[in-house]
Amino acid sequence: MGRLVITIARSYGSGGRTMGKLLAESLGMKYYDRELMKIASEKSGINEALFGQADEKLKNSSLLRIMKKAYKGEKISPDSDDYVSNDNLFHLQSEVIKELAEEEDCVIIGRCADYVLKDNPNVIRLFCYAPLQDCIERERKLSGLEDKEIIKKINKIDKHRAEYYKYYTGKEWNDARNYDLCLNTTSMSYEELIQVVKAYIQVHKKEN
Repeated sequence: MGRLVITIARSYGSGGRTMGKLLAESLGMKYYDRELMKIASEKSGINEALFGQADEKLKNSSLLRIMKKAYKGEKISPDSDDYVSNDNLFHLQSEVIKELAEEEDCVIIGRCADYVLKDNPNVIRLFCYAPLQDCIERERKLSGLEDKEIIKKINKIDKHRAEYYKYYTGKEWNDARNYDLCLNTTSMSYEELIQVVKAYIQVHKKEN
């Protein structure tokens, strides 16, 4: 069996990022989130800020709502005018994800990593979600916002995640069929959820 990679997609406020960090720590694995942009920047020579700006542009773009273009690993030459396009920045991050999956055991948050690594048999794909009220309570503790504003924020972020995922994969972000395990993060404690994932890892290893 090759390197074990766990990808985590999550609804906003579900605590998926926190679980990812705790899971990586418990398994002694590297954890990657926004670090992917830094690595892609170092490898490509493109300013790291442009990767973050690309995300913001896509959030405000009607393209996400009217198009879907499953990522096929297209490479663009550094000499091309499209080298710093949103699509190529996604491609560069995807290349980093593939390289990390070959080099080390790791946990990767977001970035459509489950789809990017769809042909890798050593990947376990998780989706973390929680009932709206639990997401509201988590965000209230972090931001202190009023519930009305929190609900608006949750809806906006989850809408963008769904559109971003569909644009680059052609699939529905919250479709359980895209994942190996869908975890309600309020059904158990983080420690218990991690034990569930660990048990699944053992089954996965036997099958592969």
